Amino acid sequence: MEKGNYSLVTEFKLIGLTDQPELQLPLFFLFLVIYGFTVLGNLGMIILIGLSSHLHNPMYYFLCNLSLIDLCQSTVIMPKMLMNFLSDKKTIFYPECTTQLYFFVFFGISECQMLTLMAYDRYVVICHPLRYSVIMSYHVCSWLVGVVYGLGFIGATAHTGCLLRVLFCKENEINHYFCDLLPLLKLACSSTYVNEVVILSFSILNILFPTVIIICSYVFIIASILKIPSTGGRSKAFRTCSSHMVAVGVFFGSLSFMYFQPSSVSSMDQGKVSSVFYTIIVPMLNPLIYSLRNKDVKIAFNKVIERTFW
Repeated sequence: MEKGNYSLVTEFKLIGLTDQPELQLPLFFLFLVIYGFTVLGNLGMIILIGLSSHLHNPMYYFLCNLSLIDLCQSTVIMPKMLMNFLSDKKTIFYPECTTQLYFFVFFGISECQMLTLMAYDRYVVICHPLRYSVIMSYHVCSWLVGVVYGLGFIGATAHTGCLLRVLFCKENEINHYFCDLLPLLKLACSSTYVNEVVILSFSILNILFPTVIIICSYVFIIASILKIPSTGGRSKAFRTCSSHMVAVGVFFGSLSFMYFQPSSVSSMDQGKVSSVFYTIIVPMLNPLIYSLRNKDVKIAFNKVIERTFW
């Protein structure tokens, strides 16, 4: 049997956020509540956009897909995480671990690109309002969303395929609460050079480039907003974009902290805390960020409630 396809380790142990027994139950209830809000918020957003005809436009089409990605991303990670809070063993089998990694990477890359796409949408609607319906037509939006998921598929396949070449033969304790790339590679017995090159390449493609594109988009957006003569118009434009800027800042900031730290100074304990933001907190907050300050969503929600109960 070839070495690249063989692994002596058949299961891993997930250390989790903490190994202190007295914190396991409180953390279980805390993250159970967070997961409940995440599922309720994102599923509610998907249903609301689907039922409200006046929300059937590019902005909410992208937001619906973002909610779907957040819902799936949380479901890939949190059920196993919650089970481990109540379990002494905390093990995950090798095939289960690679499967979790695949879908985590798929939805993680998809979210990076979807947030970039949403920034581009805001740029077009504010900087080119008269051409918006032509630039962001239904056909173009569908094609762009397809590209987003395609990039997620390519990245997940590349990372997981490279991981399957790595030999695990000694340590099996993953210093994390799910099967992430960096803590997994720290356990490798064979060379991880190819994996590190792939991680760096895809990090530039899916974190650095989107960040630059988003920053450039908002530079043009802010410049256009400042040209609006009326104070009310400027205020409305800023409200339209500020929620997206908050979500993007938290997501890409925590993601960059995890994947762009030099290995000589990186700490898995710090990385776990950073991971909590982009895998757990952001998926919970996104529906709140995009709904609480959005007049259209509030109107749509009230109409759905009226149709349902009256």
